[in-house]
Amino acid sequence: MPVEHLTKNEEPTAAPKTPASRLPPSVEGPDIHMHTSRIDIKIGFACNNKCDFCVQGDKRYRYGPRPFDQMRADLEDGRRRGARGIVITGGEPTIHSNVLDVVSLAREMGYETVQIQSNGRMFSHLPFCEKAIAAGANEFALSLHGSTAETHEKLVRASGAFRQVVNGIRNLARLGQFVIMNTVITSVNYRELPDLARLMVGLGVRQYQFAFVHILGTAAKNATWLVPRKTDVMPFVKEGLDVGLQAGVRCMTEAIPYCLMTGYEPYVAELIIPRTTVFDADMMLNDYTEYRLTEGKAKGPNCRSCVYFDRCEGPWVEYPELFGWEEFQPVLELPETDR
Repeated sequence: MPVEHLTKNEEPTAAPKTPASRLPPSVEGPDIHMHTSRIDIKIGFACNNKCDFCVQGDKRYRYGPRPFDQMRADLEDGRRRGARGIVITGGEPTIHSNVLDVVSLAREMGYETVQIQSNGRMFSHLPFCEKAIAAGANEFALSLHGSTAETHEKLVRASGAFRQVVNGIRNLARLGQFVIMNTVITSVNYRELPDLARLMVGLGVRQYQFAFVHILGTAAKNATWLVPRKTDVMPFVKEGLDVGLQAGVRCMTEAIPYCLMTGYEPYVAELIIPRTTVFDADMMLNDYTEYRLTEGKAKGPNCRSCVYFDRCEGPWVEYPELFGWEEFQPVLELPETDR
């Protein structure tokens, strides 16, 4: 599943999950013709990075680029569902030969928000930035995973990538574009989150998100050294959020339950991630929110007594399989700021 990014078009999500049956009987499953706010098209899994935390794993070796006619059909399907936004992702979408054709077609079909979700390296080339904007892209979700070249490039396994991403952010910011940043929290980089936040704010990003590593694909193979305990990362996460909040830059976390976000509850991303239909390699995920609630995430034995039970999605299921549930202690009373 993709690392989630928020968009300018916010829509609350819903549906609590129970630890036993996952969903209470009163919550119905998704209708195949349901309204969706956004679609996510994985246009290919080739990539010029080889990230240690990649959830796509070996798909780059098993799947070729998505055919353009298939992507046209995906776009048409999305419009029938009422989607107004699209995320073009992968793999690395900017190295797909048809990426800008898809952007143009999406705008022609009436998509209002066209986001390219990228590792950011191609945007170091100003002419590519200008072509993407001219084609109709109006959100750029880039990734930076360290405050230094050493840390970022250790995680993405690509020499020179840090400088390229930083230059890409600068190019897009100078062109007045809406730049969203994502950082995957790992054992390698979590202590740098405050410095990384300061770097991103200084570069002029509009929004950034700290997303806890999802232990799938390559990340699962590297879990023993890659995945930190959530309780260890939280002081650095909160300090990193403070940087953005003090600068007036929108910032969020993803895959960190409410019980660990004391004092920072408004910055949990899940409640405003738009309903999204995902067109993956050889399958379609009808509703990514429903997937998170019914399969992707879980609640622990003490969660039901938490005041955030109906709001919180819990961690990705793989995390407690690795570390157990001891870190997750129920919040028994709402803070005054959340009443």
